[in-house]
Amino acid sequence: MPKRVQPDLRKRRSGVLLHVTSLPGPHGTGDLGPEAYAFVDWLHAAGQSWWQVLPTGPIDCAGSPYSGFSAFALNPYLIALPPLAEAGWLDQSAVKQSVAGRADRVNYSKLTRFKTPLLREAAQRFFAQRKGRAAYDRFCVRHADWLDDDALFFAIRESLGRIPWWQWDKPLRDRRKAALRDAREALSDDVDFFKFTQFIADRQWSALRKHARKLGVGLIGDLPIFVAHDSTDVWANRTLFDLNKDGTCRVVSGAAPDNFSATGQLWGHPLYRWAVHRRDGYAWWTSRFARLFELFDVVRIDHFLGFNRYWEVPGKDKTARRGKWKPGPRDHFFETVLPKLKGQGEIIAEDLGVLVPEAERLRDAFGFPGMRVIQFGFDGDNSYHMPHNFPPNSVAYTGTHDNDTLAGWLRGANKSQRRRVRAYTGGGASTVAEDLTRAVFTSPANLAMVPAQDVLGLPRSARMNVPGTVKNNWRWRLEPGMLGPREADKLRELTSLTGRL
Repeated sequence: MPKRVQPDLRKRRSGVLLHVTSLPGPHGTGDLGPEAYAFVDWLHAAGQSWWQVLPTGPIDCAGSPYSGFSAFALNPYLIALPPLAEAGWLDQSAVKQSVAGRADRVNYSKLTRFKTPLLREAAQRFFAQRKGRAAYDRFCVRHADWLDDDALFFAIRESLGRIPWWQWDKPLRDRRKAALRDAREALSDDVDFFKFTQFIADRQWSALRKHARKLGVGLIGDLPIFVAHDSTDVWANRTLFDLNKDGTCRVVSGAAPDNFSATGQLWGHPLYRWAVHRRDGYAWWTSRFARLFELFDVVRIDHFLGFNRYWEVPGKDKTARRGKWKPGPRDHFFETVLPKLKGQGEIIAEDLGVLVPEAERLRDAFGFPGMRVIQFGFDGDNSYHMPHNFPPNSVAYTGTHDNDTLAGWLRGANKSQRRRVRAYTGGGASTVAEDLTRAVFTSPANLAMVPAQDVLGLPRSARMNVPGTVKNNWRWRLEPGMLGPREADKLRELTSLTGRL
């Protein structure tokens, strides 16, 4: 069989956006098991070159991948159970169990109650035998720069009832050496358990990526510019973040007031002390990128605009109204970091929002493709997001995780939008959603991406996230058999006709 050529952002290609948790399967959430391999096979059959996912770190109780507890670790609940049974670390009877509830939704509370005891049992059996220990030890040494702190953070957090780190006793909150030493000794089993989950998740991810590479399918990951306040990253690197002495945020992230919100958006992330990052050559950022390039071929920087300027809000404010624009690290950041990452992977700039000329220049100075979303093109006269205006060095989407599905969006569109859509597409396909997908694929953009929901023409109920809300997000899942040969053939035909095969 000829050697597969790895995908390249400069080539005319296409792919599908689907988070790992949205895969089908019996264990409460999509994971790195058989359904993930089947999806890669389906992508290959459909002529797709890319699989894009959302952030893959440990998630909070609401399931948001954008509020993870670590910028380096993998979500332990992505671990597939069958390989653990094959290794003898679980009984086959455990793998045959399933999580009760709707197959098309993740129930995070049920998932935690089901999977955590099984992962702990697997860890106990693993540490009771010698098989695999050499590989485990190598993994722990290789990733000690983040793994040691992450494992201790999670162990302490669990032992204290999951309260945020700035509410811990001062010796642990402030990382005094004696307190950390005592905690590692007292919580050694929990520390080892977390390291085990990372070792297994990393191994399963690497195996899946190898399978994807054999079929010429590249993986696109997601790097949110900000990290959660209650995370290892902030606790272990307090000098890098703009905090008060007690660990609370002096200032937080947000979005400026606009036509959509008179008070702006209060995101609440801790902000960076960019001068401190600059002095050490952005070492933490370099490590963060390097870790993601171990997992992905391409990394999408979420809120790339923040590297140009960001909205700084006083930490005690209840709205973002009193915020101020502050300059980001701009060119110096990428001039410093990119040479250290040469050859490891490529970057997509999520530049949606108010793209001021300075941010556009920053994106183009380093050759990063930006994003275009066809739904935005029909909001008034927004020609920037009309497919005929997409530049080759861009990534064109029918929608993102923050958008409604195409079918849902069209159902809620006004008469003017519907009229413009019909006039633009010509209405040649069986549904307007298919017409818009074809418009994205025929655009000049090198890369065209379509969420799995739009491949299937699913309604608003399949939406992944509604920005500004907390409940009922990040739960949607494919049901078994939804993406089959018929859907693959149809997408492959479009991919071929538009020169993306």
